[in-house]
Amino acid sequence: MNTKKLLHLPIDPLGSVIGVLIVVFWTFSLYILLNWDLNYKNPLVYLAILIQTHLYTGLFITAHDAMHGTVSRNKLINNIIGRVTSLLFAFNFYDQLLVKHHEHHRYVATDKDPDYHHSGKLAIWYWNFIKRYTTIKQLVLMTISLQILRFIFPLENLLLFWILPGLISTFQLFYFGTYIPHKDGHEHGNEHNAGTLNKNHLWAFVTCYFFGYHFEHHDRPNVPWWKLWLTK
Repeated sequence: MNTKKLLHLPIDPLGSVIGVLIVVFWTFSLYILLNWDLNYKNPLVYLAILIQTHLYTGLFITAHDAMHGTVSRNKLINNIIGRVTSLLFAFNFYDQLLVKHHEHHRYVATDKDPDYHHSGKLAIWYWNFIKRYTTIKQLVLMTISLQILRFIFPLENLLLFWILPGLISTFQLFYFGTYIPHKDGHEHGNEHNAGTLNKNHLWAFVTCYFFGYHFEHHDRPNVPWWKLWLTK
């Protein structure tokens, strides 16, 4: 396999197609699961939670790629997909995330980095991360949406397949995409203050759509998630 040749595949239209497919898969999967007759003895229930969590993570990763302009070279299409995927991920707002994310890249692992916490402690760092990125507007919109949707779908299904996967995905993104890569800060000894997973493409995809290859992402932020493995 000529990885260098694959790496130079054009983003368009493949980037836009991949972004739209993630939205379609997430929506279709969620609709099916919200109409599912639950049986907690069925192991597929727990597998479904994991799959929905993975698709939730894909929504945010797509929004993240849009922040780097790597979903589409067409700015309008790129930003539309970024805004849609941000909203679907618990009513995040793309323009606010955009500012903070570029601050992270500019001031990585410093006091000006909104994603970083100097304590290096998982629980404290995660709590501060959540506080920084969760807004009252989000909580209000989620609450209103839940109250409306419960008249259409069973509340139990909503909690299990809409709310819970989103919460798990938030921690997944934090742990594999922020905490592990940056917890040692300047000790990594590189210009991006970032570590990286050992090369294992399957594990890297399952855990965080290759963003465990985090030094590689900071080093080449113009590479979309679906080509990031080629830089390792």
